[in-house]
Amino acid sequence: MSALIERLGLTALRQIDPERAHGLAIRALQLGLTPAPGPITSSRLATTLAGMALPNPLGLAAGFDKNATAIAPLSRAGFGFIEAGAATPLPQPGNPRPRLFRLTEDAASINRFGFNNDGADAICSRLAARKATPVPVGLNLGANKTSSDRAADFARVMEAARDHVDFATVNVSSPNTEKLRDLQGKAALAGLLEGVMSVRGDTPVFLKIAPDLTDAEIADVAEVATQAGIAAIIATNTTLDRDGLRSAHKKEAGGLAGKPLFDKSTRVLARLSALTDLPLVGVGGISTAQDAYDKISAGASALQLYTALVYGGLSLVTEIVTGLETLLARDGFANVADAVGTRTRDWV
Repeated sequence: MSALIERLGLTALRQIDPERAHGLAIRALQLGLTPAPGPITSSRLATTLAGMALPNPLGLAAGFDKNATAIAPLSRAGFGFIEAGAATPLPQPGNPRPRLFRLTEDAASINRFGFNNDGADAICSRLAARKATPVPVGLNLGANKTSSDRAADFARVMEAARDHVDFATVNVSSPNTEKLRDLQGKAALAGLLEGVMSVRGDTPVFLKIAPDLTDAEIADVAEVATQAGIAAIIATNTTLDRDGLRSAHKKEAGGLAGKPLFDKSTRVLARLSALTDLPLVGVGGISTAQDAYDKISAGASALQLYTALVYGGLSLVTEIVTGLETLLARDGFANVADAVGTRTRDWV
């Protein structure tokens, strides 16, 4: 019955404006109207990431719970970890609506939100007030659109959040804030990370990168991240590519997420795996257990999911995690960590 209710709910939500539908989904979580199996785990699925114990490797990507208003129910939805945000120092409304588009024929979405959020003070207050969760919770760090010093913005949010999260992610890879991706350049990134690391306390810091980097730029990122003491790299954010899309909204400006991103993001992931020993988080286009397994074999120690939830609902989390365990068992892996990077060469 619960599966039927979820399917009916998803069908109804897809008939209305996508951003409004997302708001309703958050409200349903807050009211306890969504699947809550608790963290799914087993000896084969349990793993670690940057010193954090994860019940399973599948996390929720940033952007779903921008303002950390549904952390408790999301932590019981089956995920192995949760990432809220992005948070900027000051509240900001983001870009004008419409700014979120479903590409149903492509199992994808395009957004140009522009870091709309309640601001670091409000978000960090919610994180500080939350009860203990069964999975690690992190915060994605962003910069204000009108800031005169965006690198300093990341450090400000890090300082506000460090005592209230299990990890934080430096997000210089969103395509929806003008010139933000320029901060992925070698010198700019080194300076930005130095500022963040100086105020992080003991909190692990991750770095989220774009899928549209050249091989040379990927090598620079790996070098800078290692030198800065970054705990993990998240590969990748959304893409500006539009190759092969069929949906009516394919020409909308913004970042493309979902199934069309899978191959491109996985190739970046595999290249990073060949360049660095840092743990990698694979994100981009995951919608099945096989997708998850492919990311892990390409070099991901952990994974993140978002866009596929639009089409499959939260029950997809259980489906992917249990399916992943079946695939690991089929191939004789006693633990998911044993499968990491076993097929990197297939993607580089």
